Amino acid sequence: MKIVYIICSVFLYSLSGYAQIVDQVTNPVDYVNPLMGTDSDPGLSNGNTYPAVAVPWGMNFWTPQTGPMGHGWAYTYNSHKIRGFKQTHQPSPWMNDYGQFSIMPVIGKKFNQDERASWFSHKAEVAKPYYYSVYLADYDVTVELTPTERAAQFQITFPESDSAYIVIDPFDKGSYVKVIPEENKIVGYTTKYARGKLTNFKNYFVIKFHKAFYDVNTWEGDKLAEGKAEMEADHAGALVGFKTSKEEKINVQVASSFISLEQAELNLSRELANDDFETTKKKARDLWNDKLGRIKAEGGTIDQVRTFYSCLYRTLFFPNKLYEINEKEEIVHWSPYTGEILPGYMFAGTGFWDTFRALYPFLNLAYPSINKEMQAGLANDFKEGGWLPEWSSPGYANIMVGNNSASVVSDAYIKGLRGYDVETLYEALIHGANNAGPITAVGRAGAEQYKDLGYVPYDIGINESAARTLEYAYDDFAIYQLAKALGKSKKEIKLYKKRAMNYKNLFDASSGLMRGKNKDGSFQSPFNPFKWGDAFTEGNSWHYSWSVFHDPQGLIDLMGGKQNFVAKLDSVFDLPPVFDDSYYGGVIHEIREMQIANMGQYAHGNQPIQHMIYLYNYAGAPWKAQYWARETMNRMYMPTPDGYCGDEDNGQTSAWYVFSAMGFYPVCPAVNEYVLGAPLFKKVTLSLENGKELVINAPQNSDENRYVQELKINGQVSTKNYLDHNEIMKGATLDFTMGDQPEKSRGVKEEDFPYSLSTEK
Repeated sequence: MKIVYIICSVFLYSLSGYAQIVDQVTNPVDYVNPLMGTDSDPGLSNGNTYPAVAVPWGMNFWTPQTGPMGHGWAYTYNSHKIRGFKQTHQPSPWMNDYGQFSIMPVIGKKFNQDERASWFSHKAEVAKPYYYSVYLADYDVTVELTPTERAAQFQITFPESDSAYIVIDPFDKGSYVKVIPEENKIVGYTTKYARGKLTNFKNYFVIKFHKAFYDVNTWEGDKLAEGKAEMEADHAGALVGFKTSKEEKINVQVASSFISLEQAELNLSRELANDDFETTKKKARDLWNDKLGRIKAEGGTIDQVRTFYSCLYRTLFFPNKLYEINEKEEIVHWSPYTGEILPGYMFAGTGFWDTFRALYPFLNLAYPSINKEMQAGLANDFKEGGWLPEWSSPGYANIMVGNNSASVVSDAYIKGLRGYDVETLYEALIHGANNAGPITAVGRAGAEQYKDLGYVPYDIGINESAARTLEYAYDDFAIYQLAKALGKSKKEIKLYKKRAMNYKNLFDASSGLMRGKNKDGSFQSPFNPFKWGDAFTEGNSWHYSWSVFHDPQGLIDLMGGKQNFVAKLDSVFDLPPVFDDSYYGGVIHEIREMQIANMGQYAHGNQPIQHMIYLYNYAGAPWKAQYWARETMNRMYMPTPDGYCGDEDNGQTSAWYVFSAMGFYPVCPAVNEYVLGAPLFKKVTLSLENGKELVINAPQNSDENRYVQELKINGQVSTKNYLDHNEIMKGATLDFTMGDQPEKSRGVKEEDFPYSLSTEK
């Protein structure tokens, strides 16, 4: 009897384990957890995300709002009350929001954000990319919402009440509302924004109700204006009442525009038409399934599949559309640079310091048509503002370093995108590369010194000088690549190739690391490679010394050869997570996230070092890249509210996971190569926009079998540590043979190594 029991138990256990493997994904949207990364606060980021209810790259997102008005942490998982349901354009809590307003159902004449807040539970919350629902316990009300690109529908279920109300809150800093009872409609605008200086900025909204109001009110600040239908003030709002029966649903349609109230009406009628709530919901669900379904991941655990699609969801938001379609079916936009309504594309809400690394290369591979629109939008940025944005929110934001628009523009063209004004973009790159902008985050701070000395000096009052120098050198390489592709003059091509080698000027042979350098040519002293900030940006020398994306072989030579280089890479994981926070005067969240990750000095929660793992491929130790890529995926990502290891940052940290799970990564954007790691799933199929497929097979894959034994590309054995983008775009089948031990004879010859500028022929 005992023997039978044991056999049955083992059998059932094996079935249970097998059941956790997902062999086929039919509706990928069902695997997405929009709450992944929401268990965050300013002191410790597990993603710093909010549950964005939207469609891919939509102009407007919606989110439940737990934080106070104007607070960057609009929704945090550990909160207990909801204050409203907010239309948002926020790229990150650090950047905060613009064009925001909220809708909130209540019982009784409550409109103040603290008084109207209701208790809720995650047990009575449903969060999907295309749909959100929650029970507001204080009012016995259920709120459901579903989005389009510029509009949304609410379905609000009230109890029996003669004092059911809906609050419209356009926030402070200048707002306007008008209730039009004869049309069951509220119109208005908000002018609140967080970054830059915007001209003629208003986000106009129109809100239509299927049920007539029985009570009309507006409010200013904390004062209710009973019976008054119109209000303009620093902080104006509306409060409209209904008499409801038990479980009566009130349907609300809402749309907005940065152009005019008339355009907001047009957006509503065009995108919602005569659709009911369920029809809009189905359309949004189908759209997500289409976009997410471009990549089919099979043969992973349920948590791996959930993490993969939750990360893929995050890659499909930013930058989001700022353009609209007028009554003549023309693409137009409000310009954040001039305040005018102008023709053409415009996008906003991204920081290139983060996203040049993997997000934009991912779009170029999987969704090039949207990046074609984005490139056209960048040309308009330059035409209207005189510079390319390095951070847009929605105009120029004075934050972060580098001139990485060069990478974003160059990689798109190198990867085959066409049909936009690339000559204007090239002009913009040359302008930005040789001039300091009106703010330090536009153009290049220290441009004159960089051109004269080959680096930005540490001692001239420009912060984070070493980080700027290393990024400028890479950006010059990106310009060099684009100049060649566009057939520019030999003199210009030679200049940017030469400047791409400027990274060498900061290499300190005594430490084997990058180090700030003074104007007189001496190294900055004293030097602590564990000091965050100062000469570097949100990191230390151990993080930034690897920022030679375009010439790892040159860095290998500086570090004394491949053996020393591999040992130096190993040291990142072997060192304890010590730090010097004196530049900041305290522990910033990025430091804490590195410290608690138990991966030494490897700080995956921030961008500068995220490519480092793949550098093992340039020195003949690809199995170490395979090991650490898998370790990072396993340890640093989960499909849970605390599922990221730092800021998600507009799709970048998610794009790292998506690429790495497929088995390769774009170490050097503006080069037609992806550097190999090892796939996470048994099979991944990427359906390319040109109708071809990239099929990645790894049938022996498991947690133990993480090492590549052999790779066949279209049936031919390949020992190379990289893939060619052009070959992938023709359609390709990659067959990985996986094993539990490193295969140390594969990918060890120099002809197998990825591109480096030093070895360019």
